[in-house]
Amino acid sequence: MTTEPTTATLEQPAMAPTPAFRLTDSTLRDGSHAVAHRFTPEQVAAIAGALDAAGVPVIEVSHGDGLGGSSFNYGFGSTDQHALIAAAAGAVRRARIAVLLLPGIGLARDLEQVRDLGASIARIATHSTEADIAIQHLRTARDLGMETVGFLMMAHMASPAELLRQARIMEDAGAQCVYVVDSAGAMTPDDIRARVAELRNGLAATTQVGVHAHENLSLSVANSMAALREGAAQIDGCTRGLGAGAGNCPTEVLVAVADRLGMSTGVDPLAIMDVAEDVVRPVQTRPQIVDRSALTLGYAGVYSSFLLHAERAAARFGVDAREILLELGRRKVVGGQEDMIVDVAMELAARP
Repeated sequence: MTTEPTTATLEQPAMAPTPAFRLTDSTLRDGSHAVAHRFTPEQVAAIAGALDAAGVPVIEVSHGDGLGGSSFNYGFGSTDQHALIAAAAGAVRRARIAVLLLPGIGLARDLEQVRDLGASIARIATHSTEADIAIQHLRTARDLGMETVGFLMMAHMASPAELLRQARIMEDAGAQCVYVVDSAGAMTPDDIRARVAELRNGLAATTQVGVHAHENLSLSVANSMAALREGAAQIDGCTRGLGAGAGNCPTEVLVAVADRLGMSTGVDPLAIMDVAEDVVRPVQTRPQIVDRSALTLGYAGVYSSFLLHAERAAARFGVDAREILLELGRRKVVGGQEDMIVDVAMELAARP
């Protein structure tokens, strides 16, 4: 006797919804600034493995200033960058490993080395008006078979039209996604909307737009949500906000808010909360808060990674860190000009 199939036997496993955007967790790169580039391979493996288990699709691992960033000017790392990248790659099963490279700090040949260690995404970062210096590196990454992302830093310093012009340079060089990077945490949701919309409307339909937000004005989650409303396809976060300045958009908060709004991320909200509290929190050397110095970064429009450098210079020369940051903002100092921090502190200390 043939048994008719029941409803239960006909049911297929529920398919996971397609994520509304791709999340990149930058704890192990931007968070390097917050721990003075002291991550150990064991910490990197633990964090990367936990992020992977929670469902994070992309994990960025590098010195805070990217490949080759370990130096006197930017801060020496306690462990060779290749050991950290290898540790992360060995700890994940599904997540992809991304690296950051700033031309002039990292070299095109560095990309081949990290690709062989397991990195498959190259994020090439320049100041928001200097995209032309990324052309060689983007092309090299494409030739190596890596996914390519252009990173336009300090995007608040370029108008939406100028940012689009720079994004097209990266797109023409092979960038598959171009990021609006609020390195200073100085932008409001309206600022983000204007820039994301300009890029979304002006780049090819196949070129994605991403956003990397900082928390210096306490707007990183709001700015990320605004970006998604304008069509951004990639968003960065740092678990527990661990990053330069007041930190980055907290990954666990971003996931929870997206879930509340019906936006799938592919990340388990409760699991990523556990990663934040149980795995990342113990490695933090200072709380990620919007204190007066971090707030001044966003207020003055200063590169977030300047925070610890400015606080050290302030203590050394007996001046207010905020005065240093405000003066750097007036001079429009950008990443790569860290040596100016001490110069400004010395000048302030010499004033009557």
